[in-house]
Amino acid sequence: MRFRETLIPTLREAPADAVAESHKLLLRAGYVRQLAAGLYIYLPLGWKVLGKINRILREEMDAIGAQEVSMPILQPAEPWQQTGRWQAIKEEMFRLKDRTGRDMCLGMTHEEIMTWLAAREIRSYRQLPQMWYQIQTKLRDEARPKSGILRTREFLMKDSYSFDATHEGLLRSYKLHEGAYHRIFRRCGLEFRQVESDTGMMGGAVAHEFMAPSPAGEDEILVCPSCGYTANVEVAGSVPPAAELIEDAPGEVHTPDKRTVEEVSSFLKRKPSGFIKSILVITDKGPVLALVRGDQQMHEKKLMKLAGPFRPATKPEVQEILGVEAGFIGPAGLNKELRIIADPVLQTGVYVTGANKKDYHKKGVRPGTDFRPEWHDIHTASAGDGCPKCSAALAAEKAIEIGNIFQLGTKYSAPLGANYLDENGKEIPLVMGSYGIGPARIAAALVEQNHDKNGIIWPESVAPFDVEIIPLASGKATEAAEEFYARCRSNGIDALMDDRDERPGVKFKDADLIGIPKHVIIGEKGLKEGVFEFKDRLTGQVEKLPPEDVWEKVKWRKPIS
Repeated sequence: MRFRETLIPTLREAPADAVAESHKLLLRAGYVRQLAAGLYIYLPLGWKVLGKINRILREEMDAIGAQEVSMPILQPAEPWQQTGRWQAIKEEMFRLKDRTGRDMCLGMTHEEIMTWLAAREIRSYRQLPQMWYQIQTKLRDEARPKSGILRTREFLMKDSYSFDATHEGLLRSYKLHEGAYHRIFRRCGLEFRQVESDTGMMGGAVAHEFMAPSPAGEDEILVCPSCGYTANVEVAGSVPPAAELIEDAPGEVHTPDKRTVEEVSSFLKRKPSGFIKSILVITDKGPVLALVRGDQQMHEKKLMKLAGPFRPATKPEVQEILGVEAGFIGPAGLNKELRIIADPVLQTGVYVTGANKKDYHKKGVRPGTDFRPEWHDIHTASAGDGCPKCSAALAAEKAIEIGNIFQLGTKYSAPLGANYLDENGKEIPLVMGSYGIGPARIAAALVEQNHDKNGIIWPESVAPFDVEIIPLASGKATEAAEEFYARCRSNGIDALMDDRDERPGVKFKDADLIGIPKHVIIGEKGLKEGVFEFKDRLTGQVEKLPPEDVWEKVKWRKPIS
């Protein structure tokens, strides 16, 4: 392509509201433009990058036997109603009615529709396993679209689905996708981690996310440098540092108007780790008292998995249910019908808790003796905690989610009647997996991981062009550049020819900003010396070489890992 004929509207400065480096650089380098909050136009360079990523996705999906299909974006409500997600998903789903008044939605994911198809096309165990995928537009009404193409309301996704006869078959399909994802991200040039994750609205028993470490990431992951344990903070387990506990005799202590752990620990001159934090929540099945150590935070999603959806109790509700003012509640001596869930770190030791009496706390409380809770991990793991597998200190990283895989089981097949007949003619629900990758998130994560003060540095595998040719003057330099450009085209090398009537400095700045990995610079002075200049965008190294040597560097392709 010729620069003058291509839409590459570079900017000297990024808009003031762009914060993430990928957002700034993709705008400045002319890859995207924002239409509205969370809605982006991909300009020619941006669309070429997505095309390169999608080609890698297709190649690796095809290699594991997945078959590409295309599903409608506009979907009827009935399949979603049958699985219960029509009711469970709230504002994030775009809903509408067609002209007949039928409830419809714009697909934010395609589990229901893929399962609807499987229910009608898969009849026998002889047809299994099946793996279907698509690269399709999704729409989600994000409450806070931000960070450029990292969090949008309309986005492209590669989503694939496996259908197996047994759980063992699901595990094989899961492993195939796991391996394919590793190859995809390596081929794209990403640094990534596979982490244990929450199943979220997708449901199922087991899930993993693929995370690209980046300061722009909205997710936090915990990593063990010793054994390699890696998990999203939403599900991470940990062994908190040992608490300095005092063996108090049981008894009440006056704590006038001191309610929070911070206030009481300061008043009693003790560390917060010697206290129990008591949190009353209201669930659909009644009140639940959650207990964590005073120096830790309760993890809402962990508790939600155990107790169902909940909200914090109001002060009047605390008074009505427990008969004590909020700030002075504790687990000892409460109504035995009240469900109590305590974090396992509290299983040993003696603690200070609320005394269930205004302006008093209680010393010498022994969990398991003075009260008997259910023991479940409900604390938020954090950096510095011990690894749950080897006890080494965990480290925290910010990361961008670029993909996920879920073992769905029969969550969707059972309600949608997606059954197969086994060898004995018995109807059995299909065992499913779901696997997603965000191509635009890969692109943004690559920019976050591969840039310098001058602009983007694309890996060769996904760069919009293989090489940029930069003539520095008219006459013989232009003629030599045209010959080199023609040679690239005839040999299948995708080249961008900067044929603009611009100063060399402008061309160099734009070339660095756009980030094509190889630059060939042809000037009158070099021609007199019989050389071209070859620049490696990654290292910044510039070499003066004979034209044939430059050609060898341009046509060399990095081996696929």
